[in-house]
Amino acid sequence: MKKSDFQEIIRFAMDREDESIQTYERMNQIAKTPGLKKLIDELKKEEENHKRLLKNLSQKRVESYNIKDITDLKITDYLIQEKPGPDMDFQGLLTFAAQKEQKSVDLYSELEKRAENEEIKKLFGYLVQQEKSHKLKLEKEYDKQVLEED
Repeated sequence: MKKSDFQEIIRFAMDREDESIQTYERMNQIAKTPGLKKLIDELKKEEENHKRLLKNLSQKRVESYNIKDITDLKITDYLIQEKPGPDMDFQGLLTFAAQKEQKSVDLYSELEKRAENEEIKKLFGYLVQQEKSHKLKLEKEYDKQVLEED
């Protein structure tokens, strides 16, 4: 894979992280409760960390990376997503965030399927794995905070 192709894909992924960061910044401005503001801030920091990891990712590291299957709990897949707003609750925010991660999984999975070069496929596979792990973390939190309390 040409270095320019690698950099272009990483830039694309970093732009998706930037969009998520901006979304959480907007949501934090309208959130009403301190607990929700704290969670939104944590989600924003998580996206900033994802972006930092992508920025420091080397082509050599991806090529040697062993892609593992990540469990998908599918807890939030069939829940109705609320529009982010000032009245969003903890459950709605976790659902929104997990479904946002799933959209990234879907995007990178489709790009992986369409890639003709094996190295590019592997890079998209790496991105799929990263997004799946983010979704899993959110769904475990949903399971702990929402399902166990109900």
